[in-house]
Amino acid sequence: MARPGEVGAHLGFEGEGDRLVTHYFECLERAYSGWRWAVTVTRASRARNVTVSEGVLLPGSGALLAPQWVPWNERLLPGDLGVGDLLPTEADDDRLTPGYTATGDDLDEQMIFEYGLGRARVLSPVGRDLAVQRWHSGEAGPHTPLAHAAPAQCSTCGFYWPLSGTLRLGFGVCANEYAPDDGRVVAADHGCGAHSEATTVPSMVVEAQPPILDDLGYDDLTEAGSVDATDSEPLGHS
Repeated sequence: MARPGEVGAHLGFEGEGDRLVTHYFECLERAYSGWRWAVTVTRASRARNVTVSEGVLLPGSGALLAPQWVPWNERLLPGDLGVGDLLPTEADDDRLTPGYTATGDDLDEQMIFEYGLGRARVLSPVGRDLAVQRWHSGEAGPHTPLAHAAPAQCSTCGFYWPLSGTLRLGFGVCANEYAPDDGRVVAADHGCGAHSEATTVPSMVVEAQPPILDDLGYDDLTEAGSVDATDSEPLGHS
């Protein structure tokens, strides 16, 4: 299993069971720093000779290991889906429910508009609650510096378009092209500086400061190069 020079000193042994012992040896291969060779030997019942049962390379303390494997649906992040990518939804996804199923507050609306019109599944109460938590705690929620500095909440803005159904009271879509959340779902208690009623615009004109008069100092006009008052002609004469 190992090339010459890759097996080091004996590190000890461990009893695995009746007539079954595993011996550990140091691994000198530079690519497997911290690993160790494990050789398991055994003796059959009433047999005289000991035979090798198994030999493997195992990680020890401080061994370099690959990251733990995580299923793709658990490591997927928002924005990872690209052009042409498909994201299959599991049949038992608790965020969805059959289109003919009652979902609570919006029972009448969903039964009228979803029954038999092509959508096999619609948003379930679990999926709706997850979306509410995600939207309300995200960048378009009330707990952001942008919302704290806003003159008023989105619910009072003329560019706020409320959602339909049970989410109407809490969320809407921003329709202000100059707002940072244009075209995105925002919480009713979110806000930004592009509020429709933000009529007070900070002045960009810098006010001129009054001149500073020095009443303590004076200029000596009798210095060289200065005009002597006695050499001047009287006013009114050419």
